[in-house]
Amino acid sequence: MLKDILSIAGYSGLYKYINKSRNGIIVEHLETKKRMNVNPSARINALEDISIFTDNEDMPLEKVFKAIYQHQDGKPTINPKKASTKELKDYFGTIIPEYDRDRVYNSDIKKILNWYNQLIKFDLIEITEEKEKGQEENKDESGNKNQDSNEKEEKQE
Repeated sequence: MLKDILSIAGYSGLYKYINKSRNGIIVEHLETKKRMNVNPSARINALEDISIFTDNEDMPLEKVFKAIYQHQDGKPTINPKKASTKELKDYFGTIIPEYDRDRVYNSDIKKILNWYNQLIKFDLIEITEEKEKGQEENKDESGNKNQDSNEKEEKQE
């Protein structure tokens, strides 16, 4: 889901990875669809590699987005530019109660909510993956159970 979506330090918005180039990588801005070459020395982060601090262990950004998606029923969230610091922290606390309030800054929350809204706008959040994986696991389990019962029947004969 988030593998090809990039955040580039010094540039606003999110970018989609297009291809490698001789002098770095080619990316496309999600909103403007303008392509540009990014120098390999730039600080580029794929959203799938980002996580937030919690009281227990780091939580991948994908899980954070899924929690927001479920809380918002697939709709955009509050506007982080217009919300106060208290509103942002309270809202984020309802979604991720275990987030580390000392190490996750207000600017981080704004970024995450802004990114979420952009991903929703361009229909880039996929929640169905977990359901499909769960169905596949159930199939595997039922397949194993059938094999076990077949083995038991063979032993009985």
